[in-house]
Amino acid sequence: MTTPTALEILQSLLRFDTTNPPGNEAACVGYIAALLSEAGIPSTGFALDDARPNLIARLTGRGEAPPLLLYGHVDVVTTQDQSWTYPPFAAEIHDGYLWGRGTLDMKGGVAMMVSAFLQAASADTPPPGDVILCILVDEEALGTNGAQFMAEKYPEQFAGVRHAIGEFGAFSLTISGQRFYPIMVAEKQACWMTATFRGPGGHGSMPVRGGAMSKLARFLKAVDEHRLPVHISEPARLMFEAIADEMPFPQNAAVRALLNPALTDTVLNALGEQGHLFDALLHNTVSPTILHGCTKINVIPSEVSVEMDGRLLPGQTPDDMLRELGKLAGPEAEFSIATYDPCPANLDLAYFDTLAGVLEEADPDGKPIPLLLSGVTDGRFFTRLGIQTYGFTPMPLPAGFNFSATIHAADERIPVDAPEFGASAIYQAIRRYRV
Repeated sequence: MTTPTALEILQSLLRFDTTNPPGNEAACVGYIAALLSEAGIPSTGFALDDARPNLIARLTGRGEAPPLLLYGHVDVVTTQDQSWTYPPFAAEIHDGYLWGRGTLDMKGGVAMMVSAFLQAASADTPPPGDVILCILVDEEALGTNGAQFMAEKYPEQFAGVRHAIGEFGAFSLTISGQRFYPIMVAEKQACWMTATFRGPGGHGSMPVRGGAMSKLARFLKAVDEHRLPVHISEPARLMFEAIADEMPFPQNAAVRALLNPALTDTVLNALGEQGHLFDALLHNTVSPTILHGCTKINVIPSEVSVEMDGRLLPGQTPDDMLRELGKLAGPEAEFSIATYDPCPANLDLAYFDTLAGVLEEADPDGKPIPLLLSGVTDGRFFTRLGIQTYGFTPMPLPAGFNFSATIHAADERIPVDAPEFGASAIYQAIRRYRV
């Protein structure tokens, strides 16, 4: 049997439409199970919903290190109402890129992991410790059928694991001409909320001044015009210090000034687009997303509400968020927490230097740095089992390629050489894992 390359694996994964909802990841996961089976590697399915099975496979190591977990999800977000240059599920190659939904988030990373896992299985020497490959569903919709289900119902599958490779990180990022590889070591916490406002209602023909709608409008304006307070978390400090260490003067001074709360916002404003990238790493954030009011055009509502996507920095709590928002809203708002997924503030960086060394060998001109991720991943469920996730799906990207703006957007794509680069790096990370 000829083992497919990481690029070929990714092309096959992309051709499964696993848009979530509804997901329907079974055929895609089945393809991975078949690859493993052809290589003589058994795997087991675990499903809350039969149409959405998770998969676990395990390589036996030499017993010189704890088990190492590789995990990634195969569901993707919608392409609805997006205009794509090439079909999003055709996996076509054009202009040096492989185009398709999931190339970056995160079928590209899954292809790298599967390829590295197959390499480790065929190597003459077993890995230092057991290697667990976990293919997950439902990450794009809270992880109820995926990582949450696995971590809560089958924690024994991850017994002894201290470190994991997952999403997002080790994609190249060019800042002032210097190429960095940010390895995710921490992520923000999801804190979804609702703010409700009340006031006099009535007939639409008789306008009401200062009603619920006006109160909501004032709050939304305040959220739009004011940042929440600055907080310097430990992961952010490590990240910006590492960036500053590689920058010339005066850029290094500007980056270090970000870590001075008295100067943070001024520097962010001066940095322009680059400051926008860093902004969410230094503040709790809230994005109003869904409005609720009256369903009749001729009725003035006496109650309106807005749902908000809140994100907390490591070490912050919902009470901190509510206190900060309360200062913007005043006493007129009633807040409630809809969803809160806590993540511990403590870091376990014992594996970081190994991963950094792999990248430095693969790209001597790149500088690995710790990354605080502004979003959330399935890693939040594994932290509850004492597992430190490292976002490590390495991919060299052209300078100017906007990774964050391409994920979930039309024309998601990945350079054709990136899957093999990432697979090779993950394989080396498996071989060198020690604690």
